[in-house]
Amino acid sequence: MDTYSEILLKHWGFDQFRPLQEDIIHAVAAGNDTLGLMPTGGGKSITFQVFSLSTEGMCLVITPLIALINDQVENLRSKGIKALAIYSGMTAREIEIASNNAVYGDYKFLYVSPERLSSPNFLEFLIRFKLNLITVDEAHCISQWGYDFRPSYLKIAEIRKFFPKVPVLALTATATPEVVDDIQDKLLFPRKNLLKKSFVRDNLTYLVRRKEDKLGYLLDTVSKSKGCGIIYVRSRKRCREISDLLRQQDVAADFYHAGLDPVLRKEKQNKWMKGESRVMVATNAFGMGIDKPDVRFVLHPDLPDSLEAYFQEAGRAGRDGERSVALMICNDSDQRRLHKMVTDAFPEIDRIRDVYQALCDYLQVAVGTGKFGFYTFQPEDFARKFSFPFTTVHHSLKLMEREGYLEYTEEPDSSSRLYFLAHRDELYRTDTGSKNLEQLIGMLLRSYTGLFNDYVRIDEVLLARRLSMTADELYQNLKFLSQQKIIHYIPRREAPAIQFLTERVDKSRIRISHANYRDRKVNYQTRVDAVIRYASSEYPCRSEQLLAYFGERGSGSCGQCDVCKGEHKSGISNSEFEDISFKISELLSIQPLEIKDLIRQCEGNEKNVLKVARWLLDQGNLEMDSFNLLVLKR
Repeated sequence: MDTYSEILLKHWGFDQFRPLQEDIIHAVAAGNDTLGLMPTGGGKSITFQVFSLSTEGMCLVITPLIALINDQVENLRSKGIKALAIYSGMTAREIEIASNNAVYGDYKFLYVSPERLSSPNFLEFLIRFKLNLITVDEAHCISQWGYDFRPSYLKIAEIRKFFPKVPVLALTATATPEVVDDIQDKLLFPRKNLLKKSFVRDNLTYLVRRKEDKLGYLLDTVSKSKGCGIIYVRSRKRCREISDLLRQQDVAADFYHAGLDPVLRKEKQNKWMKGESRVMVATNAFGMGIDKPDVRFVLHPDLPDSLEAYFQEAGRAGRDGERSVALMICNDSDQRRLHKMVTDAFPEIDRIRDVYQALCDYLQVAVGTGKFGFYTFQPEDFARKFSFPFTTVHHSLKLMEREGYLEYTEEPDSSSRLYFLAHRDELYRTDTGSKNLEQLIGMLLRSYTGLFNDYVRIDEVLLARRLSMTADELYQNLKFLSQQKIIHYIPRREAPAIQFLTERVDKSRIRISHANYRDRKVNYQTRVDAVIRYASSEYPCRSEQLLAYFGERGSGSCGQCDVCKGEHKSGISNSEFEDISFKISELLSIQPLEIKDLIRQCEGNEKNVLKVARWLLDQGNLEMDSFNLLVLKR
């Protein structure tokens, strides 16, 4: 067993790698910049984690999702692997301790949000890191042609000058051929190096159903289905409504969206993972860390705004290899709704400037100040106070983020953190004068490790239960210990946040570039049109359409989707028609044939081959030459 396999078995308990994982590891081990394109659930994180553990130094992991950062760090620490994180929203003290640990603490992984690369203080520490790999997760975010472009990703290439011999590993689950090339260009790959796993999912059947009564069809379908599933909708209100309707039909359903309390979200997710809830009705916030293998169906009664998003969400079904279904339910109103989303996503530029000025006033940031200032922020309250539609606020902030004026963090860093300021030997000499406080200190030391070296995430609900305290009693005790400089306690933050990346400027000086406005609007419209075409098309195979969108052609029809199972106008199934017509084209591209020879060489049902040939003749795809031979029409 080689070193990589030994690490995989020791820390993850697997005796073999999934397809492509080992190829990526060997590529970066050879010092080659590499782009790994692997579908959702393909095990991307294993690639950089196993490699980094096999050699000296630390892996710098750049990823945009704070929740994903925390999840990965906690998972590594649970395996006894030293990992750190630095991202917006941490206190200066937290960042200082984490940075020092990264330099001196023999840590193997440092996860950072891309915005950190703009911080001069972080860069001072960065040049002292001993890196063995730079990993760029969600690498499609670096491309302005991608569906989730983030300007902060463009800073990644600039740090390469500090580490000229350290390879870069870029990872993503969804990227069109155009985005694949752009990722490698933006990251300054000296030569193209794409390692790609096929996106074919033989066990996943893609279906589209056109229904005027979408809700009625959805409820009926779920009630008759077996196994667990996910229903993706676009609004928080719809989450609750559909969940309630399903429960009225005795379906064990729950709902999930980003507006829920983080503790409640975790509880809901855990119940679904354990099978206590059969169906989760959710917005796209339900995605990170969803690795349940036995999801039998993923339903979309609301069309997503890109095939990238749809492919990722649908791909959460059937990860155990068993037959599963991805169902999209649509009608004529969806096209109007999607086009309106494009309009809403790009408010008038003067409106964007108004939102910026109101935001600065709301947060009391004066002109010429505010750079790197961090503020918790309630977008609903802000929208209400200044009479802006919420969608206008949301999209204006996103556009200003792309221009580099600010960072808008929608997902709150919800975990509470704690760090012991007093040394261990000092604790034994400290008389708190309270039995409850002494019990709390003892419980913290027994429940968590590393409290003297770094900030550790704590679970107040669990601690309160173990100590037979109310949540408020625990909070007051932790706050008191923090005031006494025994610990530093940071309660969880549940609100979104704004960090200004430049000083406040007069709104007249706000510039929105063509690349971030006009070009991206055109690109967004193109992605929306691709969704509409997919939902409304009757040919070809659904799987073929999705694979072709991501540059994978020649896979053949799946034989299972609604297109393949439907009847072609020639009188046979679409799937069989496609297979026979492909074979006819292949044979006639070599030489003209008599009809009897064509039927014989197709080696299929003679009647059906004849039906296809006649249909192709009628449509003008084939013609008879002067010798009465069938030829392809040019």
